[in-house]
Amino acid sequence: MHTKRLTLTIALTVLPLGCAVGPRFTRPTPSVPAQWSSSSTAPAAQATSTVDTGAADLSTWWARFNDPGLSSLIERSRSSNLDLRAAVLRITESRAERDVSAASFWPSLSANASYTRQRISEATPNGAVFTRFNSVKIPGVSAISFPNPYTQYQLGLGATWELDLFGRVRRSVEAANADLRASVEDQRAVLVSLDSDVARAYIDLRGAQLRKSVAEASLATQRELLDLTSQRQAVGLTTYLDVENAAAEVSTTQAQLPLLDLQITQDINLLSKLMGREPEALRSELDESRGVPPVPPQIPIGLPADLARRRPDIREAEEKLHAATARIGVAVADLFPRLTLSAQGGVQSQSTSNLLEWASRFGTIGPTLELPIFDRGRWATIRVQDVRAKEAALDYERTVLSALHEVENALAAYRADQDRRAELNAGVAHSRDALTLARQRYESGVANFIVVLDAERTLQQNELSLADSVTSVSTDLVALYRALGGSAPTDADQS
Repeated sequence: MHTKRLTLTIALTVLPLGCAVGPRFTRPTPSVPAQWSSSSTAPAAQATSTVDTGAADLSTWWARFNDPGLSSLIERSRSSNLDLRAAVLRITESRAERDVSAASFWPSLSANASYTRQRISEATPNGAVFTRFNSVKIPGVSAISFPNPYTQYQLGLGATWELDLFGRVRRSVEAANADLRASVEDQRAVLVSLDSDVARAYIDLRGAQLRKSVAEASLATQRELLDLTSQRQAVGLTTYLDVENAAAEVSTTQAQLPLLDLQITQDINLLSKLMGREPEALRSELDESRGVPPVPPQIPIGLPADLARRRPDIREAEEKLHAATARIGVAVADLFPRLTLSAQGGVQSQSTSNLLEWASRFGTIGPTLELPIFDRGRWATIRVQDVRAKEAALDYERTVLSALHEVENALAAYRADQDRRAELNAGVAHSRDALTLARQRYESGVANFIVVLDAERTLQQNELSLADSVTSVSTDLVALYRALGGSAPTDADQS
């Protein structure tokens, strides 16, 4: 009879377990335009590389630069970068926290064993009663003994199980799962940042090496002019002032080289740091000058709607909103009753000889119902969680808006720098012609040496500007890939 009642009680309490109070999370729809702005996607006037809104596979975007050195650095950094390894540990931590929350679904079991030696004071009412019973003799009844002091041995088991009537545990697990997915997206965001940081540092390095080669070429030309001027001054065809001006130009250009060497060293050390290596670890591999990785002729970027499916920071913000919404349900469930089933049992005896006998058994079993009646703190907790969910929703909107601006700005920069590079290319060609004509006129005695110096100085400045522009175009493309969430899997890739 007791077994049937217990079974019926459990059945009635488990029946409503499908109910989980609190708001149900619905995936937000990002507010994005249908297309990128026409001013950003229109081809530059003199573009050699254009963008289109076709389907974009950015999983290995760096391969489009067609630079084996860059690809090797990115692939190696993915296995050794310390920030990325820390992000992986945060995923492990979140997974463990989810398991802690999920453990509440299951009963908790415990075992115990004890030994006690106790004496009851005879100066108390209880002690006096026990003492008197020891001296009472009842005819026909065996003598009753209440030893004082006495010994007790005990072995026991205990079990408790809170039935998740209103979904408090389920909402907690739901929030923990969302936190876990957010930590996964955080790791992917670190990966996107790492890939772009390595690419940018590598391109900056090659750009610095390009500027150094320009300076060295200019220095060779200026030394040639210094020799020419010295020879002309020796035969009286020019003045010593021209020689000093030529020497000053050589010294000025020579002074640029240490700064360029410093930038090269800093870029190499930055790449070493990104790979978790000591300073100068990559010097032998990267010290040889190579060209700036060129941009591909065609760049598919997809549509604005693809951002929410690709960018990990947007997906992370969405998961944080999910977690905040689920925690409202946890707070609401705390206002409802909690039903806990508990059972304890074991054996007790004054000696070990009969501890395991059937007569030594003891036990209790039964449900405990906790019903909160008045607790302002629980109501306040609901308001706190509700505000946090609203903040998470605003953070999601802000993240989407920031992503749109980053992409548009990257597109605009990529377009503008290509136009600038084309004009600088033309300017360098004109400057070379001007220097050739100035030298011919100087050697013929038609023009003075200042004209030659001005032409050579202009050529050097234009060549350095062109080197900067070539570097900027490639780094702009890296920034565009980063803004698009490149190298992070989309929702479709994850499913």
